[in-house]
Amino acid sequence: MKIAVVGSYGAGLTMRVPRSPSAGETVSGGVFDPGPGGKGSNQAIAAARLGAEVSLLTAVGDDDFGRSARALWRAEGVGAEHVLTAAAPTMVGFILVEPSGENRIAIAPGALDELDTAAVETFRTQIASADILVVSMEIPEEAVAAALRAGRDAGTRTLLNPAPARPLPDALWPLIDVITPNQTEAPVLLGLGEGHGLDDEALVRALRERTGGIAVLTRGGEGALIAQASGVTAAPPYPVENVVDTTGAGDSFTAALAVTLAEGHTPEHAVRVAAVAGAHTVTVAGVVPALPTRDQLTARIGTAP
Repeated sequence: MKIAVVGSYGAGLTMRVPRSPSAGETVSGGVFDPGPGGKGSNQAIAAARLGAEVSLLTAVGDDDFGRSARALWRAEGVGAEHVLTAAAPTMVGFILVEPSGENRIAIAPGALDELDTAAVETFRTQIASADILVVSMEIPEEAVAAALRAGRDAGTRTLLNPAPARPLPDALWPLIDVITPNQTEAPVLLGLGEGHGLDDEALVRALRERTGGIAVLTRGGEGALIAQASGVTAAPPYPVENVVDTTGAGDSFTAALAVTLAEGHTPEHAVRVAAVAGAHTVTVAGVVPALPTRDQLTARIGTAP
């Protein structure tokens, strides 16, 4: 199956700290670990490891981070022929990871700000030939909109991973076949303020009404809710005994969901497989090392309760 991905690449500069510092405070005792990141790249690599033929559109700088990215995609079998080389530096994300596995992330977009409609136009053939187009939102809204429109024009199924979340323009909702926010992102997408009073089922129903497609609300240890024309169903979580690092779990979930849907499985089955992929990822430090291969995913599914 073929997956087209439009999203971000960035260098992830990770520090594991005893605890996150408060404002004005310095915390020592950290362990530094640089590595590749960015939601689009992570999702592309994850999908390739699960057996998909993957094409990626993103933007990197003409710098060491950008050259390392291209070497990584070659090694992982991700098609990166249309990746834009921008004038600005490659995106950098600074990530603090606490002993619990929880993380805090700050991003300097750099090259990604140059990803625009013209760049998406060069990627139309890849979008048209894909079984599913996966779009995430660490890129300019112009590129998100252009990619979703290209997917709709080509009749390619579109999946939006709306992270980081921002309110979506009304014109974009009908272009989305599958949307996958978490509990924090869903109200933001819908333009709801604090104290909106909607429970998770009401949120996922509202998302499904906006798109007319499938909405998957991820809820961490509570599993996920799936809203379709037939109603709302709950998908149980995959239990994890030892959470090491939650960074990248959402990207692993998204890639596995896209691949499983592209294989022709039901949304319920695809969400269950995606939950196993996300669970695997949180048990391994780092992002790319934690993305499961097809064999690793199959082995975990075989031992699922």
